Amino acid sequence: MTPAATYRRVLALSGPLLPVVSFLGRLPTAMCQLGTVLLVAATSGSLTTAGLVGGALAAGQTVAGPLTGRLADRHGQRPVVLVACWVNALAVAALVAAALARTAAPPLALIGLLAGASVPQIGPLARTRLVALAHRAAAEDRVVSAALSLEGTLDEVSFVLGPALVGLAATVAHPAVALALAAVLPAVCGTAFALHPTAAATRPAAPPSARGTRPPRPARTRLPRAVHAMRLSTALQGAMFGACQAGITALTERLHQPAQAGLVYAAMGVMSAAAGLSLALLPARIGLPARWRAAAAALIVLSVPLLSVRSLGALYLVVVVLGVAFAPHLITLFGLTERLVPATRLAESMAFLTSAVVGGQAVALALSGRLADAHGPAAAFAVAVGAAVLVLAVALTTRAGSLSPTAPKEATGARTGGLRPAAGAPAGSARSASAGRRP
Repeated sequence: MTPAATYRRVLALSGPLLPVVSFLGRLPTAMCQLGTVLLVAATSGSLTTAGLVGGALAAGQTVAGPLTGRLADRHGQRPVVLVACWVNALAVAALVAAALARTAAPPLALIGLLAGASVPQIGPLARTRLVALAHRAAAEDRVVSAALSLEGTLDEVSFVLGPALVGLAATVAHPAVALALAAVLPAVCGTAFALHPTAAATRPAAPPSARGTRPPRPARTRLPRAVHAMRLSTALQGAMFGACQAGITALTERLHQPAQAGLVYAAMGVMSAAAGLSLALLPARIGLPARWRAAAAALIVLSVPLLSVRSLGALYLVVVVLGVAFAPHLITLFGLTERLVPATRLAESMAFLTSAVVGGQAVALALSGRLADAHGPAAAFAVAVGAAVLVLAVALTTRAGSLSPTAPKEATGARTGGLRPAAGAPAGSARSASAGRRP
């Protein structure tokens, strides 16, 4: 099957509308961080206050993201997304109003915390939904991998387009315009995502219970240890994002071309998105553990040249090449998580990975920004290289055997009435989320 045919199979699973609304619904996540910092800095005149509110927003998203995913696993995506997207829309609108009213820093930070905590996690939930649809259709592993690649590409494009929209709005109008859009999108597109018919694919199956009695609370399933290693690896890649952002900003300012910072970062994101889509070209015999280690090694090799970049042209070249390793690493980790995590905790685990990226990026941006101020752009880029080394260390020290599912996933995490046996499987052996598969 050609890559084009594979991606057509992926789009056929959900129809063309779902990727559109899920993309627009997740776009505010990429807009709010920069938009908040620019808005608060413009209205308060204090970068310290702007950093405090932006940090509170990132902290809220990092901590609450897995909880939102857990609620979606337990109660289904539709009610959780509907509540979260409207709370988030109101919180972001309140943040805009409070900033324009020049509210004091502590209340602003609390509103920012609520705005971050109420992010509806549409990206992780869209991954979970698309994987559930693929398994319900008994799609082969290549289609599942392509679905994860498509979702990874949508994430990359959103994190390129989001800051670009914020920068454009701040230049031609005011940062409040960008955040107002970030309040409208969850309400409109988040609602459309929640109400889309495919939401039923991840609705938890109700356990049999006696009439008039309350269903028993499902037991929490222990996660494999390798899942925690993958979460650490994801947080380290987030740290690379934050360090690169700080280094790029510092270098473009030193070269007296600060307006180029967003374009450089966007170029890296575009290349990363293209690399993510191209994963469908890899033969199935190259397993996910091998891909993880190869991507980790590539992160080191391709980030080291950052330490010697001195010109804008060299910066563009190096970061564009570095982008080749970013999406493959993240998409591989999402793929491994899909294979190892029980279906009843898949949305929570997908959201955890996304939150780990956000948390790692926020911490590294704060640390490497100070290093860049004190010692120059190379100091920030050194943080990125160090994080890449740690990614490889985590990948190499995670046993290959622990990255293979040892038992079929239970099919209780999603309503899978349409499942049928995989081609060539014995009759009656309907394939669950990763039964009989190996990375």
